Parts: sequence; structure tokens; C-alpha cells
Amino acid sequence: MDYGPAVPPQAAGQGERAATHVRKAAEDFRSAAGAMANEYRGRAEEVLDDALRRVRSFQDDSKQYVRQNPTKAVFTALGVGFVLGLIFRR
Repeated sequence: MDYGPAVPPQAAGQGERAATHVRKAAEDFRSAAGAMANEYRGRAEEVLDDALRRVRSFQDDSKQYVRQNPTKAVFTALGVGFVLGLIFRR
């Protein structure tokens, strides 16, 4: 008894078209994901640059304040150290 081919010819053609469609969808998804990743990477770099600029500015301002007010800076550091010592002692 001959049952014919295991897969009808129409089904084979539909399978190929479906595979092509899936590949195209995967490529579209990959390119969209890459674009989003590049966009977020750009934003993250901007935020990092801004944060570094602010830290440097704060550091420069702190150095200038300590040079102008050395006594206040020393007593402030002692006070902060004392309070932190009380907090962490418990």
C-alpha cells in the first residue's frame, strides 16, 4: 500500500513561507532591540557624565571650603565622626 509522500507539497511550501516570515520577524525584532539598546546606552552615558561632573564640582567646592575655613572643617569632621561612632556603636 502506497500512502503517498509524508508531507503534501502544499504543506511544504507553506512551511517555507512561515519560516521566511519568522526569520523576517526575528530580524525586525533584533534591529528594534538594538536601536533601543543604543538609545538607552546613550542616555546612560549622559547621566554618567552629568554625575561625574557634579561629583567633581562638589569635590572642588569642598576643597575650596576647607582651605577657606580649616577650623570649621575640622570640627565638622569631628562632629560627624562622633555621631557616626554613636550610631554604629549600637
